[in-house]
Amino acid sequence: AGLTSLALAGNYAYFGSSAMSLARGTDWLAVPLCGVVGGLAGGLFSRAVIAMARGFKNPLGHAIKGHPLWFAFACGLAVAICGLISGDTIYGTGYVQVKEALDHGTPLPRDFGVLKLLATTFAAISGIPGGIFSPSLAVGAGIGSNIAALFHDAPLGAVMLLGMVSYFAGVVQAPITAFVIVTEMTDNHGMVVPLMAAALIAHFVSRMICEEGIYHA
Repeated sequence: AGLTSLALAGNYAYFGSSAMSLARGTDWLAVPLCGVVGGLAGGLFSRAVIAMARGFKNPLGHAIKGHPLWFAFACGLAVAICGLISGDTIYGTGYVQVKEALDHGTPLPRDFGVLKLLATTFAAISGIPGGIFSPSLAVGAGIGSNIAALFHDAPLGAVMLLGMVSYFAGVVQAPITAFVIVTEMTDNHGMVVPLMAAALIAHFVSRMICEEGIYHA
C-alpha cells in the first residue's frame, strides 16, 4: 500500500516538511515537561475511555447502560458546547489548525488543547465509533503550543511536535510507534532524539495512571 501510494502521489508528508529543531540548551527543558504533561493527559484520557467502556457497577453505570441513546445525546451536546466555546476550532480532526500553526509559526488558542481533549473524550465514551489518532495529534499540538509559551526563544513548531508525540504516546503507550509516526508525518529527522526522549517519558508517566494502553484494553 505504501509503495502504491508513493508511486501515484510521490513522496509526501501529512503535515508537510519542516526543518525546525531545538537549538538552545534551555530549549531541551521542554522535552521532559512535554513528556510529563502529555503522559498525564494521555493516561487520563485512556483511563476514562477504558473505564466507561467496561461500565460501572453502580446506579449511574446501570443508567448509562440502560439508556445508551440518551447518554450519546448528552455526550454530543457536551462536544457541541466545547465547539462553541472554542469558536468552532475543535471540530473534526484538528488537522487544518495544527498544519497552519506549524506552517506559519502561530500559536494555537490557549484553550484549544483542553477543549479538544474534552471533546474527544466525550466523543469516545459516547459509544459511537470514532477516531483517536488524528484528534490525539491535535490535542498534543495544543499542549505543546501552551508549553512553548514558557520557552520564548524555542521554535514553536518544535515544541508542538514534542507535545504531539508525548500525548499520543501517553494514549497508546507505544513510544516507538509514536515518535516514528510523528517524525515521518513532518519529514523532520532532526528532532528524532528529543521526540524519542519525550515519547519514552510520556509512556512511563502514562503507565502510572493507566496500566494498559487503550488499544490493548
